[in-house]
Parts: sequence; structure tokens; C-alpha cells
Amino acid sequence: MQQLALFEESTPGAAQSARVLREIPTREQPRARLEYAGAGALSLMELLALVLDCKTDPLLPARLLAEFTTLDELARADSADWARVSGVTPLRAARLAAALELHKRFGASGSPDRVRIKSPADAAAVLAPEMSVLAHEEMRVLILNTKNDVIGPPLTIYRGSVHTTVVRTSELFRAATQRNATAIVLAHNHPTGDPEPSPEDVATTREIVQAGKILDIDVLDHLVIGAGQRFVSLKERGLGFG
Repeated sequence: MQQLALFEESTPGAAQSARVLREIPTREQPRARLEYAGAGALSLMELLALVLDCKTDPLLPARLLAEFTTLDELARADSADWARVSGVTPLRAARLAAALELHKRFGASGSPDRVRIKSPADAAAVLAPEMSVLAHEEMRVLILNTKNDVIGPPLTIYRGSVHTTVVRTSELFRAATQRNATAIVLAHNHPTGDPEPSPEDVATTREIVQAGKILDIDVLDHLVIGAGQRFVSLKERGLGFG
């Protein structure tokens, strides 16, 4: 108890954290619950406690979620944003960044060369998990074969403001022609979180669709991806595909 008292006196907020640790029954602490109930039974707060190793600061997940209320908001932030929350050390920020990156890669990978695109939702399932949390705008493309199976991982064509003055159709179609693709699906994200297409998005789509016709490569769709993996299909809206 003397060692605990010294810890409480020397560390800001540690007394409150130590009291929390004493008050939570061992069986109800995150690691024990993980072992007997499984990861799926844990709350976001409990998962964060395990990822960030919060044994000495069990209130840290609550402080994080008070600042970033959802996993999506947490993923959109970066280490500098997280560091503003008391208790987020460089090591904990690195652990959080690694965990979020694994989440993105799991959602975007799987076996992309086996995915068949039958609908806009199929394409969004490949693209949206990672693109929906990007803090900047990107355009990516899925390259498809004659059966509309995805060939390889999504390719990033451009980072920055996506419009026809910067998106060169030669760059966009280069990989498709090299892989003898018959079709592609485009996607870009709106960092604002709102997936509603802009007039510039429609104009860009129209020019790319026309270029695809010249090259005999079908542009199946253009998705605009927003926060929370929401998306809008320009093809379904009839925008740029007339």
C-alpha cells in the first residue's frame, strides 16, 4: 500500500485511476473479460484499454472517447490530435495508429483478386473502409477483368483535389491497359464526410467515361465516399453516365 500511495502522490490523476482499479472486480476488467467472453463482447472503451495498455490509467479510454466520440472520428484524427488527450504517450499513440491501420487493411484487403463487382455496394465494400477515414482527398481505381473480378489491390491515382484539371486520363487508364482490363470502377472520398457529388465530380466522371469508350474500357461506376463508409454511386444517380 505504501508503494501505491507514493504512486498516487507523484502522478497527476493517478489517485483517481488507482481507486478505479481497486473498485473494478478482477473478473470485470478488460483482459479477464477478453479471456472468458471473447473480443466481440468487449465495448470500444474496453478494447481501447487493452490496445493502449491502460492498467495504470483506466480512465484514459473514457477521456479519448469524450474527445473522439466514435471509432470513425478517432481514425480521422492523427497522433498530434490524440496527444492532446492527457495520458496519450508517444508509445500509446503508436499502438493506436497500428491498431487503426490493421482495421483499415482488414476492411480493404481480404482477397481483392477474388472479389466480383456486381453492384456499387460490392465496390464500396472494398474501397470504403479505408477511404472513408482519409483526412485528404484521394482517387482510387479498381481494375476488373471480363468477369468483373477485381485484379489486384485498389490503385491510388491521385491525392489532393480531384477534378479534371489534375486527373489525367492517361494516368488513370495506364494500369488498366497494362493489365488488359475490360472495366474499372473509380472512387474518391470527401474528407468533409458528406458523400453528395459536386458538379465537378459529375464533370470529371463524364470526361473519364468518354475516355474509357475511346480505349474500349468500360467505366462501371464512380463512387463518392464519405464518413461512416457512406457512399453515393454516380451511375445509380445517372450523373456523368448519360
